[in-house]
Amino acid sequence: KARIVDGSILLYRESGEVIDIAKLKRNSPTMREIRGKEISMIFQEPMTSLNPVHTVGAQITEGIRYREKMSKKDAREFAIEMLRQVGIPAPEQRVDEYPHQMSGGMRQRVMIATALASNPRLLIADEPTTALDVTVEAQILNLLKELQTQYGMSVMFITHNLGIISQMTNRVIVMYTGRIVESLPTKTLFKGAKHPYTIGLLNSIPRIGLKHELTPIDGAVPNLNELPPGCHFVDRCSSALPICSLQEPPVCQLDSNHWVKCWLYDTLQEVV
Repeated sequence: KARIVDGSILLYRESGEVIDIAKLKRNSPTMREIRGKEISMIFQEPMTSLNPVHTVGAQITEGIRYREKMSKKDAREFAIEMLRQVGIPAPEQRVDEYPHQMSGGMRQRVMIATALASNPRLLIADEPTTALDVTVEAQILNLLKELQTQYGMSVMFITHNLGIISQMTNRVIVMYTGRIVESLPTKTLFKGAKHPYTIGLLNSIPRIGLKHELTPIDGAVPNLNELPPGCHFVDRCSSALPICSLQEPPVCQLDSNHWVKCWLYDTLQEVV
């Protein structure tokens, strides 16, 4: 069972209030206010994230009916409009259908409609194009861009696909074994990445016209229950220093928008 043992998750609300979500109880009134209303989420697998025994219309409006005390008729009209906004054809028909009657791309659009039903300030998209072919993937990404502008919301995009990152983000946070190892603007990522892990990821991207073989990252991710002391990437890093296997690296600020957690930059930059 997962639990938070350290750190904080700060949410800045429109009222100016700052809440540490990590300290809230799972079913507290404040958490219920936040979940689905201020922060919403698109889950990774559209094939299994929807309930097979309820219509898509019922699933889109379940949360908002609970919060807004909306009538069944108004909820159905609201669901139809949400389906229309995410580009599903014949929404008046689709609203009464079940997930198994839809393609993977349509199911993902239903997931997006469900996530946006409460007009959240933050949308968390966890690998939202998993299991979709490249054409449908492009459609979903374009839809998310349009809806982000329309709703004026922030989007946290979780993905291993650096191609998607280049299209969808302004800032990138690279993580290894659950810890941040580099934080930088997207425009800096492809030419100015500094952490050996980030560089390894970039070197393993296939490119049209590439004349040399891809360079894989040697080794494997360590067991999270038996993490090595020091830097967790040390056994896979060709630039490792003796101290890397002994002490956890500091966070070094390279410029005002670029941080890297690596001993290679400790002697050159101020530690923050």
